[in-house]
Amino acid sequence: MGTHLNQETSSVEAELQSKLLLDDHHVQKGGLRTMPFIIVNEAFEKVASSGVMANMIFYLMEVYHMEAATGTIVLSIWTALSNGLSVVGGVISDAYLGRFRVIATGSLFSLVGVTFLWLTSILPQLTPSSCQGPDTGYSSPTRAQLGFLYASFGLMSIGSACIRPCSIAFGADQLKHRNNQRLIDSYFNWYYAANTVSIVIATSVVVYIQDQFGWRVGFAVPVLAMLCSALMFLLGSPLYVKVKVDKSPFSGLTQVLIVAFRNRKIRLLPGDCYNHSNDIDQVELTDSLRFLNKACVVRDVDIGSLGSNSCGIPTVENVESLKSLIRIIPIWSSGIILFVNVLQTFPTLEAEKMNRKITSRFEIPAASFSLLMLLTITIWIPFYDRVMVPFLAKFTHEPRGLNLKTRMGVGIILSIITMVVSAIVETIRRDLANANTMVVMSAMWLVPQFVLLGLTEAFNAIGQLEFYYSELPNSMSSLAMVMFMVSMTVASLVASLLTNIVDSVTGQGGGVSWLSSDIDEGHVDYYYWLLSFLTLLNFVYYLICCRVHRSFSSSESRLSHVVDKERFDGIEGKH
Repeated sequence: MGTHLNQETSSVEAELQSKLLLDDHHVQKGGLRTMPFIIVNEAFEKVASSGVMANMIFYLMEVYHMEAATGTIVLSIWTALSNGLSVVGGVISDAYLGRFRVIATGSLFSLVGVTFLWLTSILPQLTPSSCQGPDTGYSSPTRAQLGFLYASFGLMSIGSACIRPCSIAFGADQLKHRNNQRLIDSYFNWYYAANTVSIVIATSVVVYIQDQFGWRVGFAVPVLAMLCSALMFLLGSPLYVKVKVDKSPFSGLTQVLIVAFRNRKIRLLPGDCYNHSNDIDQVELTDSLRFLNKACVVRDVDIGSLGSNSCGIPTVENVESLKSLIRIIPIWSSGIILFVNVLQTFPTLEAEKMNRKITSRFEIPAASFSLLMLLTITIWIPFYDRVMVPFLAKFTHEPRGLNLKTRMGVGIILSIITMVVSAIVETIRRDLANANTMVVMSAMWLVPQFVLLGLTEAFNAIGQLEFYYSELPNSMSSLAMVMFMVSMTVASLVASLLTNIVDSVTGQGGGVSWLSSDIDEGHVDYYYWLLSFLTLLNFVYYLICCRVHRSFSSSESRLSHVVDKERFDGIEGKH
């Protein structure tokens, strides 16, 4: 008996000593000194990818002779691939390779991808010839040429999918052992601000270089940026805290679904025992989405009392985590149409047709107008945080100024207004262009819609991220960014599908498509009115989703008893 007790004591002392050594190791590594390497890596990757994407519609139309609708579809699918693969990158980093290895690998993939794209501007064999002859018009790209182009897109997608979902979490890993939540919150704010500034640089400086010096020089800049990104991240390797991989949160959620389906025929009884984890913050099983409770029921009382999961039985905590995820899916889906509006490329084509001259020698690049949206976000975020939140909190008694659902709703309303303004401006521009006059509409008329788009994203997109973080358990906080990325993926696919449908339907019978490459002949304004109507329907859907979520939350508060009650009851007032 004494020997056994001594062995247990020695085991506990060894474990404690190991933990103290690990903590001491973490204190020596990480901290604020690692932030420049991590933020520069992400920021330069943004400069490279955004600098390529901003003008890509013109590259596809001018060099690869694609129609505007076709080029838009290609770019939408590319965006969807980049965001969709981010989910895979997150899972691989969490469960297999770790964040450092995944980010390093992604940096190399992005570097190779943007180099391949640069080669298409250098080697004539990789692009179609300007024309085949005097009467045959432009030649179409061969399969090999398109294959090389799409390969470069794919490599860049893999690279960004490895960097984006892991970079922000990797930075947080460097600060977690400091036990300073304010420091971590400040890091998140500066991280987002650095990303925004890098995109501003990409859509202004890089785009201007592409317009003035051609594609060869213009694509060389992203190559250099990505090279600096990869080297900077690798240079900081000795300083990083590299957290050991753990099982992916998806594995526990998948197990719940499988076991719940396997136990679908059993009946839950009042005296049933359920498998709890050994964590301090245990939760009680709720009656919402009750069919999932069958996944963690334990008919063997001994197993349930020990909290053992050796038989492959999911824990109550896993079941409740999945319920939390399911409850926010309706509100998550309401952001898809909003992102469809944000991802439009047609305003860039409009700007190309408008008067963009500031002086007789300087003309604003068409693709640079999108930086107005980013400047709006950059200015609005600190203004809202420092000025609006304290002011609104006096009236709403909400620490955030406006609660998250209200902020997301305001974002959707702004999106409707944006599309209406876009439709009106395009109608006026098109009428002037077809009036056979020498008057060319000023591109400054596009400023309001880009500013409104920036406010839309500031209210809804950032509100979405905070909503996910507040609703999901701590163990699933990494899924917040994953859900945001999936939303962008679905939005890109919906935008691609919608563009294809509108182009095909309106171009039937030899008619001119709304989305014609010559937007003076097409009717992009009709397309904007269509998006306005769809966004209005989406707002009604959002209100319904909020009511459904409120009913779930009310039921949850009556039926569940969380050990850490402060976190659960204050979920709307957190941060």
